[in-house]
Amino acid sequence: MNNIYSPLTEVRKNLRINWYRCPIDPKTFRELMQPSDFQGFIQAGGHLFIFLITGGLTLYFAAEKLWLEFLAFLFLHGTSASFFKGIAAHELGHGTVFKTKALNRIFLRIYSIISWHNHHEYAMSHTYHHRYTLHPEGDREVVLPLEILMGKPLYLLQIFTFNITGGPVTSGIIPIIKGTFQTAFGGNGASVISGEWSNALYTAHQKERPHAIKWARLIIFFHACVLLLAIYSENWALPLVLSTQQFTANWLKHFVGLPMHCGLRSDVADFRKCVRSITLDPISEFLYWRMNWHLEHHMFAGVPCYNLKKLHKAVADDMPKVRTFFGAWKEMLEIKRRQQLDPNYEFDTPVPNANKTRGSKKMAHTESIGDLAPSSLR
Repeated sequence: MNNIYSPLTEVRKNLRINWYRCPIDPKTFRELMQPSDFQGFIQAGGHLFIFLITGGLTLYFAAEKLWLEFLAFLFLHGTSASFFKGIAAHELGHGTVFKTKALNRIFLRIYSIISWHNHHEYAMSHTYHHRYTLHPEGDREVVLPLEILMGKPLYLLQIFTFNITGGPVTSGIIPIIKGTFQTAFGGNGASVISGEWSNALYTAHQKERPHAIKWARLIIFFHACVLLLAIYSENWALPLVLSTQQFTANWLKHFVGLPMHCGLRSDVADFRKCVRSITLDPISEFLYWRMNWHLEHHMFAGVPCYNLKKLHKAVADDMPKVRTFFGAWKEMLEIKRRQQLDPNYEFDTPVPNANKTRGSKKMAHTESIGDLAPSSLR
């Protein structure tokens, strides 16, 4: 695999993508770019509050030996907490949730350590994902075609119970813990999609490795303490609430997360054709940190997540029609059927003004991805 792709240092020099961005009123854009500590606490604090309530009730029902209630709240706890890795930590990694930067950093570390998320590794990978979305030379965080595993009962069983092997947009306990230990001892962790991609990232950005190693070791130390505390207190439910919840009941994360890129165009310079936004119910949208407005997020990644719906309204006349949740899955399943006949098929999303070249003027922060990029990628 290594001889297929150019080194990322060459990619950064040679791959220049002139992304199309919808025209937007500069005053409106400046307003949408402003983060809010209050809105940040509603989102980050609210999600953490749900985690504490469902986790606390799970522990309570386990102590009382009320097993049906225990299983029900463990399922709810996992459903909520599975969004910590790659979703909550993703937006906090962009540094756009809170106006006060220190709060972004504090909440990022809280969410990351609980969910086995190495934000140093992820910052490298995700910076490339934003700059070179679905261009395989520079983005192998998401590689098409994404597999739709609806017809595989074992995978469906895992995402509704306990995910062992992982899959598209979900975390499996074996690859995540294995990748964390690999990083902790100086290897190329597999927590950023593939060993090849990790190797490419660390080869290009050696200065980031020590930070990732330290964080991986801290993750292991934290969860080892949870395990020791559980053994000492004879509270076997504690690791289920604080350590393995990331791998429990991640069905909702799978169903709302997979549509964001699945089946769409690669190697295009128009986010409208390689990213999909969908409408969700308010609870799912909150747990997903409004990333269902994913097209808007890619086009203007410096806009805080709680302003993405307003952003969509500001540029709606130049956007494709937003899919519903069920409409997106119907579209994806049809794409899968077409790809079985033609493996190279990719859905070409109809967009307004497709034959015109107008786009947003270069404005301050138009191409911002917040504070995501590590120093070696700025």
